[in-house]
Amino acid sequence: MSNAAKAKGTRYESEIRDFLNANGFTVRRVVQMGRADQGDLHGYPLHIIEAKSVKSIDLPAFVRQADREAVNAGESFGVCFVKKVRGSTGEGYAVRSIATDIRLVRRLQVMEEALQDADFGRWFDIDEELREAA
Repeated sequence: MSNAAKAKGTRYESEIRDFLNANGFTVRRVVQMGRADQGDLHGYPLHIIEAKSVKSIDLPAFVRQADREAVNAGESFGVCFVKKVRGSTGEGYAVRSIATDIRLVRRLQVMEEALQDADFGRWFDIDEELREAA
């Protein structure tokens, strides 16, 4: 990898970190670890993020890498954030396999049902707040 490509990747990782942090998360870049790599960004709940700012997009390889690095990091889900050419950071793409997405949505469904059972009033307030924010 050339220094220019590495700088481009580092810049995109920093853009994602800053964007997520500006949106209420506490995300940090992590040191690469070769075969035991644990993704590019940590602190996005339940996920590791693999960031890609490349000309040639290879979704299967990106998803495999994110899934492998999630396992290495001990996180439940891997996601690859792919830069949109001439787009803002928020216009990029979050890519995962359908199987991973099903596991994530199932987890959200079960946790939401648990919150409804434990404290329906709190669930209702949160649901209403998040619907208004959309």
